Amino acid sequence: MVDTRVEAAIAHWAPRYVENGIPVGDFQEVSRSVERWEDWCSAWAARGNIHEAEGDAALAAGHRKSAAFHFTSAAACYHFGKFLNVHDMDELRATHNLALRAHHKAHDLLDPPIERCEFPFGDHTLAGNLRKPPGIDRPPVVLMMPGLDSAKEELDHYGTWFLERGMATFAFDGPGQGEAEYDLPIEPHYEKPAAAAIDYLESRDDLDVARLGGWGVSLGGYYVVRAAAFEPRIKALVSLSGPYDAAGQWDMLPEISRLTWQVRCHAANEEETLEVARLFDLSAVVGNISCPAYIVGGELDRIVSSAASQQIADGVAGPCVLNLVKGGNHVGNNKAYMYRPQSADWMAEQLGAAGG
Repeated sequence: MVDTRVEAAIAHWAPRYVENGIPVGDFQEVSRSVERWEDWCSAWAARGNIHEAEGDAALAAGHRKSAAFHFTSAAACYHFGKFLNVHDMDELRATHNLALRAHHKAHDLLDPPIERCEFPFGDHTLAGNLRKPPGIDRPPVVLMMPGLDSAKEELDHYGTWFLERGMATFAFDGPGQGEAEYDLPIEPHYEKPAAAAIDYLESRDDLDVARLGGWGVSLGGYYVVRAAAFEPRIKALVSLSGPYDAAGQWDMLPEISRLTWQVRCHAANEEETLEVARLFDLSAVVGNISCPAYIVGGELDRIVSSAASQQIADGVAGPCVLNLVKGGNHVGNNKAYMYRPQSADWMAEQLGAAGG
């Protein structure tokens, strides 16, 4: 009998895996081979090992494009093995390190390449991945914010849509995310890490930060709205399936997502977790947003109700496009063609991108 947690992972996230870098054959084969949730991470790590070995062989033979494909595929396999593996933090962290290693191997092989960047956040250091469109001097930039269980490395496929339209992308791990999830709990006042990231971008002379967009996925869809409510340097925002009131969505979450919330909050139990979740509430701040907004929700989202996207769209003070993807699941990844190119075109128009 298949573990209900495995069934939930397949039911909720299959399109996300495939759209964000897992070859469909790998998804089918690996997911069907797992019966116990405790084996999910190791099964995906084993598939990541295959891709990474293929990448090493391709690079040794001078086949850079093939190597880049395999290294990014390996990183995706490792990431999606560990992303909700919070019952075994030692295995999670070890597999996360494999994802970082494989992804870093691809950085200089990709076109355009990835530049790893670090910047201060209080007494800590946060990390981000910068990509710039080729042939464009001082492009506008899109600040990309992961969600509860994603990390900056997962955002490559989202970012491609912006790069192709002449915008740079800066995906970063904020508190409780990716590289920062171990030392820092998730941050409801996300304008703080967003401001630190923007300060860093402004310190560079190769980006036009006066033309800055914000983008966030899932819980990052909350983060980008929260950041834009306090950070006037964000000139346009895209929010994908962000909660309006996280505690109000609590009962919709799968069991593994609720436990992930607890671990990322650094909380002792569900009661403490809910105390933090209640701080993730946009009702008092969404009206501060005057920049243009593009809000996406999945009509059939079973993790964050599409009603939350409607509430955000109704609450912003500036011009807004609301795209409720018909038949869409969480983040609409089963119908990604209904919002990824459209939101990228919209962002290019707002930021005056040369390749828009």
